[in-house]
Amino acid sequence: MKIAEALQLRKDLQIRISNLGTRLTQNATVQDGDSPSEDPKFLLKELDRDTKELEELIGKINIANATNEVDGKSITELIAKREILSQKINILRNLRYAASDLTDRAYGTDIKVVSTVSVPKIQKEIDDLSKELREVELKIQETNWLTEI
Repeated sequence: MKIAEALQLRKDLQIRISNLGTRLTQNATVQDGDSPSEDPKFLLKELDRDTKELEELIGKINIANATNEVDGKSITELIAKREILSQKINILRNLRYAASDLTDRAYGTDIKVVSTVSVPKIQKEIDDLSKELREVELKIQETNWLTEI
């Protein structure tokens, strides 16, 4: 199985486990004399099976991400880089927005608001980081589709 397939299976299992939790809660109590719509014992067995499968799958994904390299970096390192780039881009976008939001003065006596940073420079940095993020994301995706676990 490729890492990309394992990631999709992980997502599916996480959704299934979440749904099992909801179904268990919904069937935890019934009015005296009634039966639950689903047997909680059966649902608990499904939960045990699915959580065990998810745990094993996450372990395999993590090992593959830590041991496979692209351009001298592990996939884990690339994932960390992707996360940090995304966070920095979001912060810079907020900064650019705030620095661009200069209120107009209705009267000459109104307080003048000026930007403390260069909006074009911030936008250039956002563009450069966004390109780097796309390149990192493509490396991760390509590796995920080529690497067996």
